[in-house]
Amino acid sequence: MKRGFTLIELLVVIAIIAVLAAILFPVFAQAKEAAKKTACLSNLKQMGTAFALYLNDSEGVYPSCDNDKAKIAGQPPE
Repeated sequence: MKRGFTLIELLVVIAIIAVLAAILFPVFAQAKEAAKKTACLSNLKQMGTAFALYLNDSEGVYPSCDNDKAKIAGQPPE
């Protein structure tokens, strides 16, 4: 007698794997979205901390929104 798997057994295993994959893909997508939200919150917290440190160093003056590259780079104006 030959030992091996029948076609039905292989199809059942493939079907089980497909069902498990269909169940797990949305779970992984939700975990990925939660990780993105966590990273975004962390970035916002870091920006808030950076602004607080800047305010402390610059005697309560917020950074300028001027697009002059010399001012942004901290170089003296011409």
